[in-house]
Amino acid sequence: MAQKTTQDYLFVGIQLILFMAYALEPDLLTFGRSDTLGNLGLLLAVIAVLTGFGAFTFLWKKFSPFPTPVAGGELITVGPFAYARHPIYTCLVAAAFGYAFYTGSGYRMVVGLALLVLFYFKSSYEEKLLEAQYPAYSAYRKRVGRFTPWI
Repeated sequence: MAQKTTQDYLFVGIQLILFMAYALEPDLLTFGRSDTLGNLGLLLAVIAVLTGFGAFTFLWKKFSPFPTPVAGGELITVGPFAYARHPIYTCLVAAAFGYAFYTGSGYRMVVGLALLVLFYFKSSYEEKLLEAQYPAYSAYRKRVGRFTPWI
C-alpha cells in the first residue's frame, strides 16, 4: 500500500462524519413534495447505487477510500470511468440527493451538498497524486469530465 498522508485521513474522516450525519433523521428543513418527485428521487437513488456498484467492480481489489493511489494499481479509463473520472463520487452524491427528495428532507439535501463540496476537494487532491503516478492521466483528465461527461 502507498503511504497515507494526513490529508488522506482528513478527507476520509470528514466523509465518514458526513455519511453518519446523513443517516440521522432530524425534522430539520423538511419539505412537502409530490409523489412523482418522491418516486423520481427514489429512482435516481436506485440507479445511482447500481451504477456506483458497477463502477466499484472496475476497481475491485484495488479500491481504497483514501485519495492516495494504491501501490500496484493501474489507471482505469474504461466502463464508467470512460464517462467520468470519479463515477463513484458522482453516484454517492446522486444517491444522496435522490433519497433526500424521496424523503422530503432538506437536511439531507444540505448534507448531500456538503458531500459534493468534499468530493470536489478530495478529487482535486486525488488527481494531483494520480497525475504524478500515471503519465497518461493528464490526457485522460483533458478528455473526460470530473463527475459527469459534460462537467
